[in-house]
Amino acid sequence: MENEPDHENVEQSFCAKTTEEGLNKSFNLEASLSKFSNIDLDKELEFKNDLIDDKEFDIPQVDTPPTLESILNETDDEEESFVLEDPTLLNIDTIDSHSYDTSSVASSDSGDRTNLKRKKKLPDSFSLHGSVMRHSLLKGISAQIVSAADKVDAGLPTAIAVSSLIAVGTSHGLALIFDQNQALRLCLGSTSVGGQYGAISALSINTDCSRLLCGFAKGQITMWDLASGKLLRSITDAHPPGTAILHIKFTDDPTLAICNDSGGSVFELTFKRVMGVRTCESRCLFSGSKGEVCCIEPLHSKPDLKEHPITQFSLLAMASLTKILVIGLKPSLKVWMTFPYGRMDPSSVPLLAWHFVAAHNYVNPMLAFCRGDVVHFLLVKRDESGAIHVTKQKHLHLYYDLINFTWINSRTVVLLDSVEKLHVIDRQTQEELETVEISEVQLVYNSSHFKSLATGGNVSQALALVGEKACYQSISSYGGQIFYLGTKSVHVMMLRNWRERVDHLLKQDCLTEALALAWSFHEGKAKAVVGLSGDASKRKAVVADRMVEILFHYADRALKKCPDQGKIQVMEQHFQDMVPVIVDYCLLLQRKDLLFSQMYDKLSENSVAKGVFLECLEPYILSDKLVGITPQVMKDLIVHFQDKKLMENVEALIVHMDITSLDIQQVVLMCWENRLYDAMIYVYNRGMNEFISPMEKLFKVIAPPLNAGRTLTDEQVVMGNKLLVYISCCLAGRAYPLGDIPEDLVPLVKNQVFEFLIRLHSAEASPEEEIYPYVRTLLHFDTREFLNVLALTFEDFKNDKQAVEYQQRIVDILLKVMVENSDFTPSQVGCLFTFLARQLAKPDNTLFVNRTLFDQVLEFLCSPDDDSRHSERQQVLLELLQAGGIVQFEESRLIRMAEKAEFYQICEFMYEREHQYDKIVDCYLRDPLREEEVFNYIHNILSIPGHSAEEKQSVWQKAMDHIEELVSLKPCKAAELVATHFSEQIETVIKKLQNQVLLFKFLQSLLDPREGIHVNQELLQISPCITEQFIELLCQFNPNQVIETLQVLECYRLEETIQIAQRYQLHEVTAYLLEKKGDIHGAFLIMLKRLQSKLQEITHQDENTKEDPSLKDVEDAVAETIALCQRNSHNLNQQQRETLWFPLLEAMMAPQKLSSSAVPHVHSEALKSLTMQVLNSMATFIALPSILQRILQDPVYGKGKLGEIQGLILGMLDTFNYEQTLLETTTSLLNQDLHWSLCNLRASVTRGLNPKQDYCSICLQQYKRRQEMADEIIVFSCGHLYHSFCLQNKECTIEIEGQTRWTCYKCSSSNKVGKLSENSSELKKGRIIPSQATSEPVLDPQQIQAFDQLCRLYRGSSRLALLTELSQNRSSESYRPFSGSQSGPAFHSIFQNENFELQLNPPPVTED
Repeated sequence: MENEPDHENVEQSFCAKTTEEGLNKSFNLEASLSKFSNIDLDKELEFKNDLIDDKEFDIPQVDTPPTLESILNETDDEEESFVLEDPTLLNIDTIDSHSYDTSSVASSDSGDRTNLKRKKKLPDSFSLHGSVMRHSLLKGISAQIVSAADKVDAGLPTAIAVSSLIAVGTSHGLALIFDQNQALRLCLGSTSVGGQYGAISALSINTDCSRLLCGFAKGQITMWDLASGKLLRSITDAHPPGTAILHIKFTDDPTLAICNDSGGSVFELTFKRVMGVRTCESRCLFSGSKGEVCCIEPLHSKPDLKEHPITQFSLLAMASLTKILVIGLKPSLKVWMTFPYGRMDPSSVPLLAWHFVAAHNYVNPMLAFCRGDVVHFLLVKRDESGAIHVTKQKHLHLYYDLINFTWINSRTVVLLDSVEKLHVIDRQTQEELETVEISEVQLVYNSSHFKSLATGGNVSQALALVGEKACYQSISSYGGQIFYLGTKSVHVMMLRNWRERVDHLLKQDCLTEALALAWSFHEGKAKAVVGLSGDASKRKAVVADRMVEILFHYADRALKKCPDQGKIQVMEQHFQDMVPVIVDYCLLLQRKDLLFSQMYDKLSENSVAKGVFLECLEPYILSDKLVGITPQVMKDLIVHFQDKKLMENVEALIVHMDITSLDIQQVVLMCWENRLYDAMIYVYNRGMNEFISPMEKLFKVIAPPLNAGRTLTDEQVVMGNKLLVYISCCLAGRAYPLGDIPEDLVPLVKNQVFEFLIRLHSAEASPEEEIYPYVRTLLHFDTREFLNVLALTFEDFKNDKQAVEYQQRIVDILLKVMVENSDFTPSQVGCLFTFLARQLAKPDNTLFVNRTLFDQVLEFLCSPDDDSRHSERQQVLLELLQAGGIVQFEESRLIRMAEKAEFYQICEFMYEREHQYDKIVDCYLRDPLREEEVFNYIHNILSIPGHSAEEKQSVWQKAMDHIEELVSLKPCKAAELVATHFSEQIETVIKKLQNQVLLFKFLQSLLDPREGIHVNQELLQISPCITEQFIELLCQFNPNQVIETLQVLECYRLEETIQIAQRYQLHEVTAYLLEKKGDIHGAFLIMLKRLQSKLQEITHQDENTKEDPSLKDVEDAVAETIALCQRNSHNLNQQQRETLWFPLLEAMMAPQKLSSSAVPHVHSEALKSLTMQVLNSMATFIALPSILQRILQDPVYGKGKLGEIQGLILGMLDTFNYEQTLLETTTSLLNQDLHWSLCNLRASVTRGLNPKQDYCSICLQQYKRRQEMADEIIVFSCGHLYHSFCLQNKECTIEIEGQTRWTCYKCSSSNKVGKLSENSSELKKGRIIPSQATSEPVLDPQQIQAFDQLCRLYRGSSRLALLTELSQNRSSESYRPFSGSQSGPAFHSIFQNENFELQLNPPPVTED
């Protein structure tokens, strides 16, 4: 047998010794670290702190834990005494209802449950973790099992138990005992006894490997001495007969064992020896009649943990079909915890597994349990009071169903799913490390024992269903190894040590993955690590040595596998894939010696590999992670990039390297030739401590074109900018382009740079050179930036004598250069004096500047002879004043010159200082660029606090003096200003506006809300005479807009306005006002007179005219007159309606009477159409017989001219027929809707309900298991089922209108809504409580529920609702436009609903 070496034995690592004081507390880890070998608990604790395992939810303590008797007497589905705080565990609704009626229960994924719950699969973890598990076949044991089946008729293997020996039970009752060398030590039992007892169904070896317990399929139990092979006990009465032994387990006490039979009962077996007689006493711990237990697991502790305080309780975990129980067998029987599963697949196998883990600096047992695809972890502690405290850890969600769970060490678990795949999981990170297919093992299943076939199959259907996937007795773990029993073989799985994992990847030629895995070992981030011991530095050294070996192998492989021929790009790609890995890991391991000696020499054999190697160094150099490059590599690096024409890369590399070991002159020459100015400056500074030479070289390039007045090239501009930045860095003590100048050199460099700048002449100067060439060049290049550099330098200078002298000296030079030359622009001169003003304004200023110079600058900037650069000169002067230069000028002279030069911003600045705000208004009005800003300025002065009343009054008076100018500038802004601040002076403003056009614009902006003025019209309190004055101006300047304006105006008198309209002969306006006044007839007469005049125009026109614009006027007049009649007919009686409509009809028919039938008028068809429009409109308000009678009474038509109005009458009859058809269709549709609604209502009332589950959602009991016959079952339409007794206890009943109404407990508690509409999912049960007598008929709960469902069937509003609202709108609609909106805020129309959709078929086309 392949044995796990001692240094890999993870299970045996839990060994510790503790002091007696520590026994009263939880087991302290610190006392056990010395004995912890390979588990590295110190590392585990350090690792735990970085992970999420500390995030726990404490399980609440039970005040008085239940007794075992109370557990036995309660039913499985009642409310548990222990409930976890995490509601998701028990929230049945969150889990999909999987199919329970599977096609084949024995199918590995029956019901396709794994597919239903399939989540995002974990990525292939091989490349990340390598092969974590080693799979071995125990050939010796496997061969002997097959041989025993043939030679001694042992039968097939059925169970396995592993300790320092391996026991295999067979189907014919034999137990084969093998030692660690796979040699058969014992063959216990006989086939004759096997025929009597049946197959061995369970095995257990005690802790000292001296006793073996065998459980049989027919219920018997035997105990064997493993030293001598003697049968010590044969137990036949420990449990009810006729049930198979499913589990038999020794506890840590060798005289105590636990067995579990196929009846679901659990028994405690106590072995005694009295006067040489061996006896066995049995005690029932859990009765299968109260819930079948199918898995038991006692807590075992290793020898060195025997003194752990928790071991005195002899804990036992049991898993029934509905819950988990943890009980203590000692000192007396006690239940410490119960935990219900919640919703799960009934075919899932309950699993339990204990393990001691380190948490919070203590070692305590952790129980893992699951049923299905969620694994829960419970940490069990003993507190100071001696009670057991359980803490829930983060649970593990899977995408597969489990049939086995095994701890391989405290951090790693191995799971077996229902399709026989092993999943190795890191418990703390929940990361899947490896997946292994073990279907080749042909795992033995214990289904026949769970079905108790040997005793006639007398088990429950639920237990038989679980047994389909039960393999409890086929998998056993010991010493970090997991043994799997196959039908013809035994296999073992164990964790590979770290070297083996790395070597396994190397054998598969996965060198990159091997390096990555080794680095994870080096950094302590790998999972399931075995074989690394010692402190962190020692572990890193061991791994680093192995990584160096792999890197050498990797380099050799890269060179050997290089394509010998083909394109150079192929070779480059090959090395670009390989070489960076070498560089990365050498630098990660901090082995620069290895990188630049052996690795570089090896890769230099291939020129392509050498080039790729050098390019790989670039990012490390640029990020300053690689310093101390050897001179040879540095030289090769620069030459390589130079050969590839990557000069920008060369520059970036040079400024990050120590170039003292290179040929300085050669590097400088190369930089200058390739325009690498940053690198050149860096080499001068760092290589030779020379700071002035780079400046001289750059000045020689940019000075000549600047002095000649030529425009600089882009390259020269770049050089100039670099020069400015370089000078700034030198004066500030910073190195260029990055870093800092050594502190001892900073004063020297500053002095050198200042001396250089203020030189009178440059070296090798020509006789024509002007003085101070360097200052002059920089001022010409960028005056503002150069002065900013000087300003920053002045800030850094200390107030020593030399610094003050330098400042004064350079200021004098600046003035001499700029003031005495005329080749500087006003902006440049202004920049200089702004700079000077800022310096002079400082409190500690020591500079002296002649004040007359500022006067000269003022003259220069305000020169009226030069109109060019006006805005530039003004802006420069403004900056100068704002910088503190105001103290250098006489203010009255400054204002005079600014006004003369039209520098209105300067004037504003000065007036602001003197609080002459009214004069600032003039400045805005005179400045064409800012004149529209005057409104905001006046508004701010008048509204912002801080200005005196006199100042505000002066500003307002100034605004009143210029009101005409303000109105002509922007009428709406002027009106808003007046309305906001001086609404009581509107009449005064109107008197000042003599220009009628300006007055009209002002009043329109003030009164017409459509102009967008943001003023509350109610607060204005404008008198009606002002509004009427505006209306009169509107009639004069824009008569077409009068009616629209009147509709939005409010404050005017009707009589006076009517007179204004009549005075300007605006008939439509007059009619509108009369209608508003209530004189409908008067308004109609005006409109009728207007229509008659239009008709007269077109009837007397020249018949030869084909087109006449007056026809459009007739159509408009007819439409307006019809609208007038329609608006008012609702409020008139029949006689008053006839006085409106019949004169209109007569007016339309009069021209047709006059025209000859033989020679029709050119517009006769149009007039007939308009007449038909009048008839259709009046038919709504006047009966059809009255209209016909009126026509026939006409003397013209009464004498036989009916043919002329035949078309009119036929049109009226067509309208009648259309309306009759519409009424019949509407009636038919409503009848169909009513029939459909009643059918659906009846179907909803009589429809049965389909519950989601067959148990009560409160007590989790099967509904049919209740003993109380009077209790009723209540089913809600949401699918939840309850006992009425449970609902009453939860107070889920309400009284409404004398009826008892039930509410769904889960829905109402999750939604937190108490509305009646939300409780529409009502009950359907066998009995309805009679309602109290009410005055009105009340729907019973089924009818209310059905009606709610019927309402939800509609996608929108019903046709009846649409027609009802249309009729209401038609009857309540007001057609008087001045009466305001009739819809209040509470009015809600279904047509305004965003989901409203109306789909209509077009009416049928009628043929003539």
